[in-house]
Amino acid sequence: MSTNTHNITIYSTTWCGFCKMTMKYLGDKGIAFTDKNVEEDADAYKELMEKIQGNFQGVPVIDIDGQIILGFDRPKIDAALAQ
Repeated sequence: MSTNTHNITIYSTTWCGFCKMTMKYLGDKGIAFTDKNVEEDADAYKELMEKIQGNFQGVPVIDIDGQIILGFDRPKIDAALAQ
């Protein structure tokens, strides 16, 4: 059972291998998150574009308590989770 107190959203696509790796990484740690598929959900895409000021470079984009992490970057994810 997770003691996760973070608000985490992963913006993903169905074909993204790094998105799947990110979700597995957090899942293996017992950390809850919300997955928003930007291909299938126009509102999720719009929300993502607002958060990154339209500077889309790819997925996954991970929002941990308002801190945006581009890509599956374990050190940055771990640092954000430690805060």
